[in-house]
Amino acid sequence: MAAPNSENELKTEVPSSHEAEQPQIQAIRMPSMEEIRAQEVWNNCAVRSVASGVMGGGLGFMMGMFLGALDNPIMQDQMSGKQQLLYNLKQMCSRSWSSAKTFAVMGVVFSAVECVVEKARAKHDTTNTVVAGCVTGGTMSAKAGPKAACVGCVGFAAFSVAIEKFFDRHT
Repeated sequence: MAAPNSENELKTEVPSSHEAEQPQIQAIRMPSMEEIRAQEVWNNCAVRSVASGVMGGGLGFMMGMFLGALDNPIMQDQMSGKQQLLYNLKQMCSRSWSSAKTFAVMGVVFSAVECVVEKARAKHDTTNTVVAGCVTGGTMSAKAGPKAACVGCVGFAAFSVAIEKFFDRHT
């Protein structure tokens, strides 16, 4: 077999198995009007904040139910089974309501601050998460004084960045 004399003969050779395995490039599909409207709704900071508050409240409720169920009465030996059940139900309800409120506020504050900072800076990066985490941590611990607010700010900001890096949202 003779060696090919021109570039055209080189190009007409059978493609290798690696080239044949590559998938074909798909055409880009334009979003429909419904998809655009839905995206515009979710880009609204108020909608994001309310949704985060509802989801945070639900998570807090579930955590409170779980942790309330683990709480044992102090006088467990002296209580009947019915009294222990009623005590546990009361604990579950009070803990779930408290946790639901806390997580709902946390979700609303974090989501609102992150969204507003992102829109003001016109950038989607980790700085938005740091600012939102700091404001949220400071707000949640402000009742305990300025020192606690500073610790809450730093702690929640660091936790938020760790979560961002774990999920690798901003590359």
